[in-house]
Amino acid sequence: MRVRPISPPLLVGELAERLAGAVSTGRLRVAVDGAPAARPDHLADALVDPLRALGHPVLHVRTDDFLRPASLRLERGRTNPDSYYEGWVDEAGLRREVLDPAGPDGPGRVLPSLWDARTDRASRAAYVDLPAGGVVLVSGAFLLGGGLAFDMVVHLEMSPAALRRRTDSTLAWTLPAFDRYTAEVAPASFADVVVRVDDPRRPAFVESGDGPV
Repeated sequence: MRVRPISPPLLVGELAERLAGAVSTGRLRVAVDGAPAARPDHLADALVDPLRALGHPVLHVRTDDFLRPASLRLERGRTNPDSYYEGWVDEAGLRREVLDPAGPDGPGRVLPSLWDARTDRASRAAYVDLPAGGVVLVSGAFLLGGGLAFDMVVHLEMSPAALRRRTDSTLAWTLPAFDRYTAEVAPASFADVVVRVDDPRRPAFVESGDGPV
């Protein structure tokens, strides 16, 4: 196991090439998994244009757009880390509206967002047709360990100290949830690609002897 530093632009380029190489005649469902401080949404956004330049239609879906209604999400309070870990994201909706339709037997008709957390109402987004050869990037936290079907997983890893240092003070209450995730799921142990982002300006691939894990 070794850590290979890389610049942010080269990171995006290498990831885009790897994802493009993994697309078969169907579609590729990719998890970009990480705490908010690791900026998974930012990385997924950065991958969209390079993947399109490589000839693949792309849709970026954020788990923040698939939250459960506030009445369910916040029933144990607004700052409960166990609730944040176990029940904020509507995994059934994400599976039904994104991952299953983009899967090998799905029609490719994907809903880019389900719920607007600001208004606490359905987003009323229009469905998007993702053709064969397309890539759907799903970004957010806690994407592994819940049985969601992904074809590739990119995990953005932070040390406990870096996560605490870089997490906004208003979200400090979420930190025990990430401790649970690491202890119970160990996402870095089975992700296809692990990127260390203790400092987002200086990312690094975590590699085994055969390349990124």
